[in-house]
Amino acid sequence: MATALDPHHAEPLDKQAPGRGATVIVYMLLLGSVMTVVTAPAGALVAHLKYRHAAPWVQSHLQFQLRTFWLGVLGGALFAVVWQLLGVAGISPMAPWAMGYVFFTTCLIWLVGRCGVGISRLIANRPVPDPRSLAFGGADITLRDA
Repeated sequence: MATALDPHHAEPLDKQAPGRGATVIVYMLLLGSVMTVVTAPAGALVAHLKYRHAAPWVQSHLQFQLRTFWLGVLGGALFAVVWQLLGVAGISPMAPWAMGYVFFTTCLIWLVGRCGVGISRLIANRPVPDPRSLAFGGADITLRDA
């Protein structure tokens, strides 16, 4: 059995931890929402259902995933309101479309980045350091090999 020790948890973290398999599925469903939006709510539902029965370090991933989903919903709803207000204000139609493109691209990078960090930590059997983070869970992001 492969184990790793995390300084924040006294217990060994391993691939057999309760909820770990569901966590992998939720990351895939969140990433799948790039192509078809309906997979994200399905992933959030799975994360909600598995949270209480998961190992504590896996719960950090599930909380991170739920926060990713709900922040995405909130951001999308706020942007939809802003987009409608720009239309009502009589602004050139090009401005809301340009803002939509920038918003969608930013959200795509944010979603893929969060899932990438989460999957990387999950593969290493490590929790997400700050699952309540708005960015990447408190992980150090670098573009170099370790």
